[in-house]
Formats: sequence, structure tokens, C-alpha cells
Amino acid sequence: MVTTTTPGPVLIPQLQCESDVGIDTIPLTSEVSFGSWQRDIPDAYHQLGSEELVTRVRAARAALGDRVVVLGHHYQREDIIQFADERGDSFMLAQYAAERPESEFIVFCGVHFMAEAADILSAPHQQVVLPNMEAGCSMADMAAPGDVRAAWRELEDLFGSGDDIIPVTYMNSAASLKAFCGEHGGVVCTSSNAVEVLEWAFTQGKRVFFFPDQHLGRNTGHAMGVPLEEMTLWNWRLPAGNLGGATPEDLERSRIILWQGHCSVHQRFSTTQIDTAREQYPDAKIVVHPECRYEVVEAADAVGSTAYIAHYVAEAPAGSVIGVGTEINLVSRLAKEHPDKTVFCLDPVVCPCSTMYRVHPAYLAWVMESLAEGRVVNRLVVPEEEQANARIALERMLALRRAGA
Repeated sequence: MVTTTTPGPVLIPQLQCESDVGIDTIPLTSEVSFGSWQRDIPDAYHQLGSEELVTRVRAARAALGDRVVVLGHHYQREDIIQFADERGDSFMLAQYAAERPESEFIVFCGVHFMAEAADILSAPHQQVVLPNMEAGCSMADMAAPGDVRAAWRELEDLFGSGDDIIPVTYMNSAASLKAFCGEHGGVVCTSSNAVEVLEWAFTQGKRVFFFPDQHLGRNTGHAMGVPLEEMTLWNWRLPAGNLGGATPEDLERSRIILWQGHCSVHQRFSTTQIDTAREQYPDAKIVVHPECRYEVVEAADAVGSTAYIAHYVAEAPAGSVIGVGTEINLVSRLAKEHPDKTVFCLDPVVCPCSTMYRVHPAYLAWVMESLAEGRVVNRLVVPEEEQANARIALERMLALRRAGA
């Protein structure tokens, strides 16, 4: 059995685009970035083509039956999504897994923080498997626990205590940061409930410390009526003791302190792309994810989570032209599922999420066939001391959802 616990920080620099061949599946060793992916997958899987991989995953899936539940994030390629018992965003998938106690194995086709959330919320007898252990998240990696704790100490020193600061971490963060929020009276949010979470946070304290995505924090704050001048950016790259590059006066008047993190995919979208789309399609509607830059969100017709975007496209009338600002696999899937509409990605470069892309079907075949043979590989385990506090922060978010239902 190959088991891993939560890893330490990894290097942040990553390719903007892992694939120069589009989003079709090619043999594992033909992938230009395979050298930086998990390398201990057996050689027998290296040269397998898409069709053979699909056949083998299907056979292992049938052999396992209800013992396994396969979850696929919206950003996964089609050769993965076709095996998913459920597809959706990260938190919805973790909840779905927790509601399937009959399944002893949860194969999470997503990235590291998503599998962590599933492990936190699942039952003790369930084991979470991540097909490729190098499928991380560049945004999550921008908020190392040590850096966040060092920033928190600086804020405590500046304000005299942390009692009036409510830490809010985006779902796209390590379990250790969810635990940090649970420890300090904070909470987790998703892109679909960030407004209600921040509303709650402002009833608990004077200001919010929001990480790791500056754009979701800024766009949510602005939607709530928080002026931009009351949102201060904390540059974690500066040495400790520099207040993240902010002045004491900036921080004193701030209601939201934003960690300087971002999603490498959503950072690619620009107002120029929106202008180009509207020139080509004068009647086009533009919908983007709130991880996009502030000016992009302001220029769009609609903004929302992956689930919101999927619903927006589905509910649009036949003949609609919709430019979408999110990851290409979801956009491509929406275009295929709604042939009566013109659905296209704002970014002309076919660029998948570089870390989500690492869940190649070869890895799925490996972990599924191993399970069918009675071996567990790539099990992900969140340490017990982190699980307790992380569950507190997640349960606070769940309570807010139940209260608003």
C-alpha cells in the first residue's frame, strides 16, 4: 500500500499550459510534463492509448461495484469524467462522498486539497485515493501554513490581538489552513457561498483575513459593497516583519485583508479577450468565474462558480452565444452538451488547468486495477490533529448553508 500524509510546501512556478496538443488523451510518456508528475506508476501503464485505458478502467470499475465511488471535478478531461459517479465542484463532491458510506474507497479525480476535504468529511472506514499524488494546486501552494501563521502574528502585534480578525480560507487550500481557521474562529468558503460566509464573518469580527485567492476575496467584497480602498493586499513573498507590503494605516482601515494568491488559469482571462469576443459576436453574453481579475468580472455579464456557469449555459435560450471565462475542459463539455448554442472559451489558447490535467487516465487505471486486486495505492490521509480543527471550519460553513436553506 502506498500512503501519503499531507505534504509540505511545493515549488510554486508551474507551466501556464501543460499541453500543446489540446485536451485529447495521449500516452502518458508523450506528455511533455510527465517528468514532473508522479513517477512511480508502473512502466506497464506508460504507453497505453486512450481506448485501452478506458477499457481497463471500465473493467476494474465493474469488478469493484459499490465498494468504490469515483468523483470527477468539472475540470477533468472526458476520459476521466465518463467514469464519475458524480461530477461537480470540490466541496459538493466531498459531501457526496460522505453520503456514500457503503463505498469503502473514494477515488477523487481532482487535486490534492479536494481529496483532503473528502478525507476530512468521510467516515473512518473509508479510504480516499488520489490517482496522481502530484496533482496539486498552484493557488493553494501560494499560501504555505508557515507564511500564513507568520502573517497572523504580525497582524496580532499590529492590532493588539487577533480577536477582531476572522480568517476565511477558500476551499482551494491545504487542510492545514482549514485547520488554522477552525483554531482561530474562522471558516471555509467556496466560490458559490463566499458572500454568505463573509456576511457571517463580519458579524464575528471587524475585519476578514482572506486567503489564498485575492480575486475571489476582492470580487466578493465588492459585490457586498465593501470599497476597494477598504481591501488591502498582503504580499506573502516579502520577508516577515514587512506587514505584507502594506502600511499600518492601510491595514487599520481595511475590512478585508487579501492574500496575494491567484489561479493561474483564471488569471489568463482579460478585458481584451472580452472585447474581442463582443466584436466577433455582438450579441454574446459573457460569464466568468470569480477567480478572474476584478476588471474582467466587472466587464462580464455574469459571474459565478463552476456550477453557476454550467447552469447559466443550460438555461440560456437556444441560439445563444456565450463566451466563458473558466477552464477549457468544462467549457468544451458545455459546448458539446448544448449544441443548440455557441459556447466558447474566452482564452484562445487551449490550456487546461495544469495540475488537474495530471489526472491522466493511466493513473486512474493504475489505482482502480490495484483496488480490484486488493491493493490500495495513493491513499491520501490528513493527520488527525489537522482533521479536528479543519472539520470545525468546514462544519461552520455547512451550518451557514443549512441556515440559509
